[in-house]
Amino acid sequence: MSLHSYSRVWLHLVWATLERRPLLTRPAAAKLSAHLHDYAKGKGIYMKSNFVNLDHVHALIDLPTNLAIEDMMQLFKGGSSHWVNEQNLVAGKFGWGRGYGVFSVSESGVSEVCAYIANQEAHHRKRDFGEELKLFVERHGLEWRKDKE
Repeated sequence: MSLHSYSRVWLHLVWATLERRPLLTRPAAAKLSAHLHDYAKGKGIYMKSNFVNLDHVHALIDLPTNLAIEDMMQLFKGGSSHWVNEQNLVAGKFGWGRGYGVFSVSESGVSEVCAYIANQEAHHRKRDFGEELKLFVERHGLEWRKDKE
């Protein structure tokens, strides 16, 4: 009998544009969302859901065993900013801001997180991205540190 390895590590990823400015248009955000799914698949990362806002991204992924979180985030942020610039999706040079949020999700919470990601526009009618990120950080027992940029 052979030994098999199994892994399921759901992560809710959040990252923002440079200075959290709304650099993306709705059509550009939709194109970037589709690209992120394709890019993740090409890198062997299962992306269950994502939503690209004008100033930030939410994604739910299953972290593969061969990637560290930092390396995966570098792939997503570096690869996608390069793609946005290559496709001329925004006026001027596009870039992501420093840092990111990565929050664990239990198997039982996957549907709830998918619904949250899908309903981003409704959520942001109630609170902006900065308030949303602070809530995530505190909800996960971390200390909120205000940007120094």
